[in-house]
Amino acid sequence: MRYIHELRDGEMVSEVYLCKNKIVGKTKGGKTYYSLQLADSSGMMDGKIWELNNGIEHFESMDFVKLDGQVTTYNNTLQLNIRKIRTAQDGEYDINDYMPCTKKDIDQMYNELMQLVQSLEKPYYKQLLTNIFADDKEMADAFRRHSAAKSIHHGFVGGLLEHTLSVTKLCDYYTTQYPVLNRDLLLTAAMLHDIGKIYELSAFPENDYTDAGQLLGHIVMGAMIVRDRIREIPDFPGREGNELEHCILAHHGEMEFGSPKKPALIEALALSFADNTDAKLQIFMEAVEQKDSGWLGYQKMFDSNIRKTTK
Repeated sequence: MRYIHELRDGEMVSEVYLCKNKIVGKTKGGKTYYSLQLADSSGMMDGKIWELNNGIEHFESMDFVKLDGQVTTYNNTLQLNIRKIRTAQDGEYDINDYMPCTKKDIDQMYNELMQLVQSLEKPYYKQLLTNIFADDKEMADAFRRHSAAKSIHHGFVGGLLEHTLSVTKLCDYYTTQYPVLNRDLLLTAAMLHDIGKIYELSAFPENDYTDAGQLLGHIVMGAMIVRDRIREIPDFPGREGNELEHCILAHHGEMEFGSPKKPALIEALALSFADNTDAKLQIFMEAVEQKDSGWLGYQKMFDSNIRKTTK
């Protein structure tokens, strides 16, 4: 298979890709064209169909499509100029080639997270986390395999687990440098801060926002999940429950970034820093991986032109 990240300008391509999205547009002259978002396990690429001839058969978003075309460059970005396309048939593709996955071991990451659960002192925090990550097999399996985003960062199978573990380990480090932090509260909040993404995003290969995700968002849904699970633990202190929910509601740090609340506890502030650090570094790493060397051009996320560091 010719993976998307292997394609280069000028190459002819005859391959099967997942059509994540299909948009019908009109040129200034009134001519119909299709704009596609194509994907495989290595990444995504835009596709364009300018000529709707007999070689362009019917297909829809989320279909696996067999296409023939040429790689071109537009605005310093590669895209596919497609000349023939049809729905792929069974046996022409392996679905695993279209499931981007963490490079890390999922079982190892999960075991490391559960070790951090066991390191907590307060039994009600342990019980809450065990209830979600171990006793509820359906939720635990979804958490292990879910992505952390549609496309911004950790947008792959196991991405939610990888991001959650990284944020939790950063928070654990914070507690060694700033003893004022309540370790049990901070680590519990870190492990649960993105739990709502299980329901905000659909599973692969779709990996898109659900109806509930659009209407509520993962922060609100995460707080709702935690509140419901806390109610199942009779001796969970109400004050600590409110503090945990606050950390989740404030973990994006600013209302302009989607947080219903700004941090009012030092643990909420620490969590927002850890979440932002891991997300931004992952975004940067994913950006520079797209090019072997040289400058990548202006990146809106960082408000800067970026490149890889010299080895």
